[in-house]
Amino acid sequence: MATRDAACYVWDFWWMAHSVEHFNFPWSTTYLAAPGGTQFGLHALMPLLGVVMMPVTVLFGPSASFNLVSIALPGLLAYAMYRVARLWLQSQIAAIAAGAFFGFSAIVDLWAWIHLNLAAGALFVPLALEAAVRMRRRPGPRQAVTLGLVLGAGVLVDQDSAVMAAILAGAAVVPWLVGRPVPGDPADDSIAARTLRARRWRRLLPTALAGATTAVVASPQLVAIADEAKVGGPVKPTAATSYLHGAGLPSFFEPSPRVTDFGLHIPHAAGFFTYGTVLSVLAVAGLILSWRQRRAWWLAGAWLGATLLALGSDVHFSGHAYLLVPQVWHGARLSSVMPFTWLVRTPGLATFRFPYRIGVVGLVPAAVLAGFAVNWFRQHAKPAMIAVFAIAVLEAGISRVPGESSMPTALPAVERPIAADRSASIVVDVPFGIRGGIGIIGQPFAPEALVLATFDGHPVAEANLSRIPTTTDLSIRSEPFYAGLMRTQNGHNVSRPNLKAAAMNARSMDVGWVRLWTPNPLLQHYLLATGFRFDYRAQGVSVYRLALAGGPST
Repeated sequence: MATRDAACYVWDFWWMAHSVEHFNFPWSTTYLAAPGGTQFGLHALMPLLGVVMMPVTVLFGPSASFNLVSIALPGLLAYAMYRVARLWLQSQIAAIAAGAFFGFSAIVDLWAWIHLNLAAGALFVPLALEAAVRMRRRPGPRQAVTLGLVLGAGVLVDQDSAVMAAILAGAAVVPWLVGRPVPGDPADDSIAARTLRARRWRRLLPTALAGATTAVVASPQLVAIADEAKVGGPVKPTAATSYLHGAGLPSFFEPSPRVTDFGLHIPHAAGFFTYGTVLSVLAVAGLILSWRQRRAWWLAGAWLGATLLALGSDVHFSGHAYLLVPQVWHGARLSSVMPFTWLVRTPGLATFRFPYRIGVVGLVPAAVLAGFAVNWFRQHAKPAMIAVFAIAVLEAGISRVPGESSMPTALPAVERPIAADRSASIVVDVPFGIRGGIGIIGQPFAPEALVLATFDGHPVAEANLSRIPTTTDLSIRSEPFYAGLMRTQNGHNVSRPNLKAAAMNARSMDVGWVRLWTPNPLLQHYLLATGFRFDYRAQGVSVYRLALAGGPST
């Protein structure tokens, strides 16, 4: 995909392999936002996934790792959900259907295309539920450690998804942990009281062990987050509008836009963030058919709770937004009655972005409930089951992302001279900017820039970060060369004294190369005035080199 996010994931795979090979600390770098660098405590680095894919990255390149993970994730997600469904569904076909409803849903398949960290993190949501249920059924050290490993590994892949996995696991563990209170006086020494107290400890100790294991496994990421928070954390607690990007009604239950690929021009969801009509109807049917089972109502409650959180802090209904009982927090107007408002006010969750993502938590119980309905069809109406499967295929996955295109994994003609330069000089791409989910500096840079950085190995001035640390923001803005470059690309002139300061700053930072992706006379004049000369043009990119760096002009 020709997006900065996709290019960032490619760079992340390269960086993790590079860090392991050179025994570097992977949660900070000077290879992005150079020379000041940045921290990755709150960035979608996916360190665990990067280490797992390291053999592929080393042998075939980081782009191969990105493509392989993107292709494999829907199947892995379906298998993880299948394992959860088998805990409650005796029918193999019903469990397979539940897995397919999750792994090939529009939500997670869209993430596999454009937000790889969210799709990889979603894998731990059903895994965490499976581990939590198994610990409930057979409390013991093995099950507790397994749950801790799953939750800790989730933190090492995607922190937002780890929060969602913890929410679902907590929904399964807390009612069991609290259980029925011990009757009578605490000093009661009756056999019944002693038995109940023993049961309470048999629940509490595995839960504590699971929490401790989670903390140990996730500790590298947690330390990195604490270190980033210590020096300022992200520029803002969160983007104010992020709190309000919730799922819409009734769009969240309408058919996926995938149906249009089959020529079906029927009303459908505005985007791919939808449970889908087939899954929604089957989930309700599964609840009705199994209404006498306590587990069915627990699943329905989890689905409802996740859906309410996914609505965000306002209610979008048929294209209109309604903010109920508003309050102001961190510059954002939030609803006092919506659950998400209070979730993000929990310590440590202020930067949780885009509530519609919590819909992936609702997919898990909805898929299991749908499995109950499929099981009933298998026993009583097999022809109807086949028809349902055929209709479900119309909503399964996505075949394309509108407006997106592919991106080359290399531009050899552009990169060979830069790769031949064995110095650690900085490469600047123009348009220049530091992009991020929270905090934006400058203008959008070419997505290919980060992919090329994995080929030539040079530090680059730009970066695409989930949350831009305050130190990175200040470092970039304090460099006269970058400040003048951002002013120039916005169409403003730079005074002669500032041009001189920018030229001296470029030399002191060791900016060796500038790739100009879009012809711009004003930017060309700025580069020449700050000591750069045109070196060559290839594949639509003009490359400038610092005059003092030497080398023949081509």
